Amino acid sequence: MMKEKTMYEVAETLLIIGGLNWGLVGAFNWNLVTALLGTGILTTIVYVVVGLSALWLAWYKWLKK
Repeated sequence: MMKEKTMYEVAETLLIIGGLNWGLVGAFNWNLVTALLGTGILTTIVYVVVGLSALWLAWYKWLKK
């Protein structure tokens, strides 16, 4: 149960960070992830992990209904 709660909290945090980044891109055409990490594999990994967090949260919410 604790592992599931921790996974949920990590995924939720990553999704919030991703949402804030998209807000910055939309409002100011400024990408925080790229500004912090540059372009490259690490930035790609961050985007993939945030996307996987969104999928996991969607699955978790659907499963818990």
